[in-house]
Amino acid sequence: MAADDVDRIVSAWRRERPGLDVAPLEVFSRVSRLARRLDRARGTAFAEHGLDGWEFDVLSALRRAGTPYELSPGQLVTETLVTSGTMTNRVDRLAARGYVERHPDPSDRRGVLVRLTPTGMDVVDAALADLLAHEHQLLAELSGTERDDLAALLRRLLHPFETDAG
Repeated sequence: MAADDVDRIVSAWRRERPGLDVAPLEVFSRVSRLARRLDRARGTAFAEHGLDGWEFDVLSALRRAGTPYELSPGQLVTETLVTSGTMTNRVDRLAARGYVERHPDPSDRRGVLVRLTPTGMDVVDAALADLLAHEHQLLAELSGTERDDLAALLRRLLHPFETDAG
């Protein structure tokens, strides 16, 4: 396999700082570069459906919740890792676009539930289908076993961060 930019960077650091173990750069520099490229590609996929990434995150959290496709604002905060103030603003903006509606929470007189509208479901379903088609193409170079192994290794690396955020 041909050398990539990370190979050149690591080689330069090994030459300039031979006493340092720069091996982690071989993994995390690639993960970082891949994440930036995937964020851009996902942004493009979402934009094709008139969505920003954060809109897709909220709509997909509601869609994954199953019938009746609703969550409390607190549950949305947990699902999307943003503050409650940010979520209020996001729900307002999505409601203005007709993608979500607020309804009283029958189990909490003071609470509300955010529900996905049929329009919101249509847009998130279409965006997800296109995103997955693109991401399947990106993974086509890997065998099924390689994809499974990669997913397992990334899960192991991510686990301590998810546990700390818990």
